[in-house]
Amino acid sequence: MNIIVNSIFVQDQEKALAFYTEKLGFVKKVDVPVGKHRWLTLVSPDDLEGTELLLEPDEHPAAKDYQRKIFADGIPATMFGVSDLEKEYSRLLEKGVEFTIKPTKAGEVTLAVFNDTCGNLIQIIQR
Repeated sequence: MNIIVNSIFVQDQEKALAFYTEKLGFVKKVDVPVGKHRWLTLVSPDDLEGTELLLEPDEHPAAKDYQRKIFADGIPATMFGVSDLEKEYSRLLEKGVEFTIKPTKAGEVTLAVFNDTCGNLIQIIQR
């Protein structure tokens, strides 16, 4: 069994698409209309056949509540791995990404957390 798609709730799919592609560097893989929304997935440019990230609308009341509560508590919605956290942190700062936690050593990993501007905190880690 493999993980093929992981979803993240977003407030606005178009805004999320711009942030995740232009700022983070992900690549759009699937963009199919589904009612008033889209099945919109992204992949890493380093693994075009890898796990897809679904930018899922947060319209369901439970999704909105979940998203707001974990954000308010400072809990990241998901985590992305990087090979050089300091380099990625600097690159994202230059692109205007707002960090809530600067690079921090936590046991065997170094981590940082940023605001994706779409209702989520995202953690990046280097193992």
